[in-house]
Amino acid sequence: MAIRKAIITDAGFASRYLPITKTIPKAMIPIGAKPVMQLCVEECANAGIEEIIIVATPNTKSREIYDDYFHNPAENVKALLEKQGKAERFKPVAEILNFPKITIIEQDPSLPYGNGSPIVSAKDFVKDEEAFVVLYSDDLILGKGDVKVLIDTYEQNKNAKAVIAAQEMPEEVWHKYGMIALKENGTLSHIVEKPKTPDLSPSNLTSYGRYLLTPEVFDYLVPSNTGLDGELWTVDAITRLAETGDVVVAKSEGKWITTGDPKNYFMAHLEYVLRNSDYADEVRKFVAEN
Repeated sequence: MAIRKAIITDAGFASRYLPITKTIPKAMIPIGAKPVMQLCVEECANAGIEEIIIVATPNTKSREIYDDYFHNPAENVKALLEKQGKAERFKPVAEILNFPKITIIEQDPSLPYGNGSPIVSAKDFVKDEEAFVVLYSDDLILGKGDVKVLIDTYEQNKNAKAVIAAQEMPEEVWHKYGMIALKENGTLSHIVEKPKTPDLSPSNLTSYGRYLLTPEVFDYLVPSNTGLDGELWTVDAITRLAETGDVVVAKSEGKWITTGDPKNYFMAHLEYVLRNSDYADEVRKFVAEN
């Protein structure tokens, strides 16, 4: 069975981005001319994913906003552009409407706080799959997408309980992230969250929001299994999987960047523009002169 489905999580109030996130989801903030969420969807589409489940924040307008963005054919806009002789400007909208199937749900508000809860909320959509992919929309990959890397790695390790993406990071930032400890066979042992000093980090490999999981993860990703700060953590469930079998660590073939806070979002936006826009040289000149 091919890997057919992906879950993209965006369930949270993004308080560091207030006031804008009181009205729109954080993953709808643009990188270049596209929202963060669209870049995650494109990463899935480029890897052959057939259905994407977006998990939106409950009790907000997030679900409506995603539904409008990915499903509204905007016929009025199309008609106006055609009337103005600018029909080519509608092409990006047409591309969105041709994405793989996108299903939008809200996170179950009864679940504990934590990055595992959006995945549990989508359980019914993936529980019968051989495996599925999970993306945190905070995390973007420049270059070759990690979803393709995860799927290719799983195809070569069909007995794996899961595959997680990893990237080598410099020592000065190890205290900010989950650092990967490996078993002797090179698979995951566990993850050390935000080691306070470099000597407490088991490697220079950082884990972030790109996973390929088998449904067995739901044996451990349950509301009663909360961890640090009373939250439901995906990595805790993945660590439990690693106790029963192999969790393969796949090094990213792109570059991981985070949009989790305004400063890193700005840096991610700038790097994306410099890599992908036709006005990159003008931006470089502006930065150099100011």
